[in-house]
Amino acid sequence: MAIDSTTPTPTPAPTPPLGTPRSPRMSTRDKLVLFVLCAAQFMVALDFSVLNVALPVLGTDLGMSKSALQWAVTAFALPSGGFLLLFGRIGDLYGRRKLFLTGLALFAAASVLATFAWDPASFLAGRALQGLGAALIVPTGMSLLTTTFAEGPARDRALGISGTLMSLGFTIGVVAGGVLTDALGWRSTMGLLAVFALVVLPLAPSLLPESRTPDRPHLDIPGAITVTGGLLSLIYALTTAADHGFGRTDVIVTLIAGLALLTAFAIVESRTSAPLVSLPMLRRRTVAWGNLGGLVTFSMMSTVVFVLTLYLQEILHLSAWQTGLVFGVQGVLSVVAGSLTPRVLSRLGARRTLVVSLAGQGVFVAALVLLNAHTWSVWLATAAVSLASMFHLGAIISYGLTVTSGVPDEEQGLATGLVTSTQQVGITVGIPLLGVLATTSDDLLSGTRTVLALNAAIVLAAAALIALGLRTRRTTASGAVEAQPLGSR
Repeated sequence: MAIDSTTPTPTPAPTPPLGTPRSPRMSTRDKLVLFVLCAAQFMVALDFSVLNVALPVLGTDLGMSKSALQWAVTAFALPSGGFLLLFGRIGDLYGRRKLFLTGLALFAAASVLATFAWDPASFLAGRALQGLGAALIVPTGMSLLTTTFAEGPARDRALGISGTLMSLGFTIGVVAGGVLTDALGWRSTMGLLAVFALVVLPLAPSLLPESRTPDRPHLDIPGAITVTGGLLSLIYALTTAADHGFGRTDVIVTLIAGLALLTAFAIVESRTSAPLVSLPMLRRRTVAWGNLGGLVTFSMMSTVVFVLTLYLQEILHLSAWQTGLVFGVQGVLSVVAGSLTPRVLSRLGARRTLVVSLAGQGVFVAALVLLNAHTWSVWLATAAVSLASMFHLGAIISYGLTVTSGVPDEEQGLATGLVTSTQQVGITVGIPLLGVLATTSDDLLSGTRTVLALNAAIVLAAAALIALGLRTRRTTASGAVEAQPLGSR
């Protein structure tokens, strides 16, 4: 099915021979389009972490209790994760550019509201609207990127830059949140997001192409209700459990409800003529195994950052500024990894890069098990988490490429919606499932080591399973199926 686009889709560039590291040269317009799309993704990634350090000060200023502070995070996570699939599909049907611009405008207005919030209700309303804006921006922005840049080296390079900035945004948020809060107060963290949105918004309309499927099939309403309700319930349960454990009644009820609604969603999708999620797409090996890789790399790395922050401040007694420096090194090496990953992709292909990246992440997280209470451990922590993050970035880029490669343009919104949903769920699920082992342990150092050991084991096991699952197969002359090594794509 063809895409009706007001701006012609770039002609696909020929794929360079295996082992060729050079990427095609981008035009000025391509660079500006990439800047707009990447700046928006960076802004959303920044929002995930920039407020965390400021929460205690924010609570005192607005009169929010410690238990209520959880909602500063949950109010954003619920809509940003819950509506991703729905908005990705709506963008496919009614125009990705239109929804992307709507999301930017909503995010800017919501950030202004959160900056000048006068009470807890107005602040939480701003956070919820930020989350809704993010749910519009992320899947449509990724779809615009994958349909603007042709599959092959051009898209590899664009996704490499996007992945680098997304990882860097999360890391910079940790550092910038502390610096801004100490210097200008917590409101400056929300003001920074408003500035980002207001810079990007005027540039986007004239640069971004509009695209949609021409026949506009009807929207799968039952599927939209069940998947959105299921994701909202699941994200609420997991974010609440991170602070209060899994024993609370509301956590148990919403966890069961979320699983039940997602099961109902699968049944609905198997029976409707115009599904929100194509089950045949989910049965693609690249989609299934690629998303598993994304879920593992995001959930496990977010847990590493969480427990290391506790370790550095509570055990090694580093200040917030010194802790920020550790993660600053991580951010610098992530930029390096972003520049190297397209070359690795051209040599190994997306599938093999995903497996190698997960294996590297697991190995360097395993090295963190050697941490102890001595001061020199800060050097081990800095080196290991930074190298693990380099491989983590490779996994981010390669899992997105693995999932979206070969998907028709009219289904790119769905594919990227799956990619970003996996990202959101991964960030949400890791800390409550593993991080709680550190926070509830009588010995924080022992609990931290246990979390890191389990973390490394999960990542390495996932790498092995994905390597098996993504093996290419060929049929011999006798009709037998013969397994081959991982293909390039």
